[in-house]
Amino acid sequence: MSRSDEQAPVASHGREHVVTTSAEDTRRPAYGFGRVLILVYGIFAVAATARAGVQLITKAHEAPLAYTLSAVAGLVYVLATVALGHNGRRMRRAGWIAVVFELVGVATVGTLSLVRPELFPDDTVWSGFGSGYGYVPAVLPLLGIAWLWHSSPARIAARAEQR
Repeated sequence: MSRSDEQAPVASHGREHVVTTSAEDTRRPAYGFGRVLILVYGIFAVAATARAGVQLITKAHEAPLAYTLSAVAGLVYVLATVALGHNGRRMRRAGWIAVVFELVGVATVGTLSLVRPELFPDDTVWSGFGSGYGYVPAVLPLLGIAWLWHSSPARIAARAEQR
């Protein structure tokens, strides 16, 4: 029997008896499609952050909004990469926040870059809904949301109980 399967001593709080178990989570962080998704997010995290860093250092005065938004996108990709790789409640919440922010960002910047192109004299990761990156930035948050929903420990446990 593993450490996580053992029951801790019964704790007594007044009249109630509370049975506690180990808080150790022995599940693998991700598998199959999840690992591929995390890899793609990692690639985008490095690419967007590095590109924005170079642009901000060498020519920030040319398109400060575009380069700052690329840096924000890169940081969101970093957060999503880390958060999608974990099962913990806080990290899953951070993952949800990151991918929803990313979806809103790509929709907003994508729309603005088409309607008001003068705001973006140079492309961002999210310009034109990620057209410079094969529209992957538009699809990635949808895949992230689908993965977070599909891999939800509460949903998986509820489905297992129904069987």
